[in-house]
Amino acid sequence: MFSQRVLAVAGVVLLIALSGIVLTINGQRGVSAIGSGGVGLSLIAPFQEGITGAVRNAENIWMHYFNLVNVANNNKELLQDLGEANERLHKLREVELSNERLKELLNFKRTLPGHLLAAEVIGKDPSRWFKAIIIDKGRLDGVVKGLPVVVPDGIVGQVTVSAARYSKVLLIMDQNSAVDALVQRSRARGIVKGALSGHCSFSYVLSKHDVATGDVVVSSGLDGVFPKGFRIGEVLEIVKNPAGIFQEVRVTPFPDFKKLEEVLVILNPRRHDFDK
Repeated sequence: MFSQRVLAVAGVVLLIALSGIVLTINGQRGVSAIGSGGVGLSLIAPFQEGITGAVRNAENIWMHYFNLVNVANNNKELLQDLGEANERLHKLREVELSNERLKELLNFKRTLPGHLLAAEVIGKDPSRWFKAIIIDKGRLDGVVKGLPVVVPDGIVGQVTVSAARYSKVLLIMDQNSAVDALVQRSRARGIVKGALSGHCSFSYVLSKHDVATGDVVVSSGLDGVFPKGFRIGEVLEIVKNPAGIFQEVRVTPFPDFKKLEEVLVILNPRRHDFDK
């Protein structure tokens, strides 16, 4: 819009300038015709002065317009450079965060005996019926069905499908998952299962056994899948039925399954226990 107005003004000024030139030429001829008298000059000079001012204004407008164009181009380049710099900064921050997670995973790995394999979470099971993740390690890496998967926070789940380069891990939050577990403090035993609520249920815990809110639940190692002593979760709620044999216990898993990015697969779980 601004450039169209400037072009229109410039066109008008150019026409006026051309007219002024013509009038100047005619005025000069008229002066020659009438001699050296000042009457013609007095008539033409004010008009020439106006034309000269208009031309100068037009030049100033053009210069201002070109300066604005240059400034706009410079701003565009600066914004592009700023965007590229921000993108590089974000990528560097992602690398830094990834290095921090891998460092934590490596430190955790060093505390455990046996052969552990680090894997990256590359997806989630699209099925609405299962709570599972997909990792980037498979049979070619030694990952087979039944192997446990953990993170420094605790147990993640169990490998249920293993392809050549990828595997599916069923999370302990899934209703089809089950981990033989015990309360670390009192050694009360039960089975941790997944639940629709996003928590886990600690089932088959005898009513007479001591369980309290805040207790840590760990794997017992008796299921032949998960080594003994791995953290599972924290007791959130207890419901005791005086007439029942078992008490109802809800457990909050320690791992944050929404933020899983890297995990460890235990390749030889039955040879080692990790009770601390």
